[in-house]
Amino acid sequence: MTKYFILSISVLALLGCKPKITIEDPSFGDVNPSKFIAIGGSSTAGYSDGAFNLNGQENSYIAIIAKQFNEVSSVNFKQALSSSTGINLDGESRLIMGYKTDCKGETSLSPVREASAGDNSILGANVFGSGPFSNLGVPDLDILKINTAGYGNSSSGAGNYNPYYSRIASDEVNGTILGDALSQTPTFFSLRLGEQAILNYATNGGTIPLPATNGAAGTGFDGSLDEVVSTLSGTGANGVIANIPNVLDYPFFTTIPYDGLELDSTNAALLNSVYNPLGINFQVGKNGFAIDDPSQPFGVRKMVEGELLLLSIPLDSVKCLGLGSIYPLQNQYVLTIEEIDSITTKINEYNAIIEQKASAYGVALVDLSYIYSSLKSGMVYNGINLSTEFVSGGSFSLDGLNLNPRGQAIVANKFLEVINKRFNANIPYADAIKYTGIIFP
Repeated sequence: MTKYFILSISVLALLGCKPKITIEDPSFGDVNPSKFIAIGGSSTAGYSDGAFNLNGQENSYIAIIAKQFNEVSSVNFKQALSSSTGINLDGESRLIMGYKTDCKGETSLSPVREASAGDNSILGANVFGSGPFSNLGVPDLDILKINTAGYGNSSSGAGNYNPYYSRIASDEVNGTILGDALSQTPTFFSLRLGEQAILNYATNGGTIPLPATNGAAGTGFDGSLDEVVSTLSGTGANGVIANIPNVLDYPFFTTIPYDGLELDSTNAALLNSVYNPLGINFQVGKNGFAIDDPSQPFGVRKMVEGELLLLSIPLDSVKCLGLGSIYPLQNQYVLTIEEIDSITTKINEYNAIIEQKASAYGVALVDLSYIYSSLKSGMVYNGINLSTEFVSGGSFSLDGLNLNPRGQAIVANKFLEVINKRFNANIPYADAIKYTGIIFP
């Protein structure tokens, strides 16, 4: 009898040891993954390192789950694969570690774009002819549009059209993500919804609206999620749904400190000559960055503890052009206390709805919040330290938002843990250490 060595994530997270557990007689139990469908946002699609790319797709948590299904019996899980170079909506390629020279002429190891431009062919044509596709994850997914015709139609206009969905849609004009899922008669499904909407708000510094919590399908998160879960579970298929981690723990929001403006006596005096008349004072040493704030009498203030700077901030402009000091940072690079409170409230509201839908429709709930909070605290996996620290933490990709292959494998194992327990299955776990972390030149 074939035996499989697995690692228990929950035990490792708590004890940092390496227990050996043998699974005999691997089986699907009550799971029928012959037509396995996944719906979600960027992480489900395989977006990582700042672009939609082949490495991210082949090593997404969903792809890893499908690989582990294949350890029991062959499962046909199809993805619309892109290229190694990849592309994002700004036309850029994926990030890799390389050497970069900043505005001061200092060269250091840093995330850099792999190519001068992304692979435009990825978003240039519909590839449904080689489908239909099991992975219906869509980068930048708007959950309110999950069952709206025209989401793959460029004539729908900004905010109502997603080119990543357009490339895999059964019908670019009339197709819907939910409709494309149902047309395949799914026997098992995975959902990771709501996180993308919150990330889209947070990564834009709160400058775009958050979807309403309540409302009918296409209007609010509650109705939209209910439509997806009730429709898929109504086919008789079993499924799993994940809750939403605290996205503000991701390195995109935690890497640059709010008080990272370090001044010597000369620069402190210079800034005080500008800002003292406005009632703002700078000191030698660490200071909160200057930011725009329309609520203040002069439209500017210093950042305070608890506020967050985004990794998208143009650091050369900070270092050499006075951004964040002489020139206040614009709102798209900052999350204020009020915006952070809005995000936290929305996560809690969405998670309450996710839990309620899981219970109402008999869908297994995956507690991703636990995994991500374990990474924040620091996790020892097979003797390797993992955390949410940017680059050095070893779990996130170079965009600071999506996990690298090793982190994705840990998430995949959490899904498998829930599947095994809920559906009386014996599906082997992935050995996360065999998956790559950050690759250095």
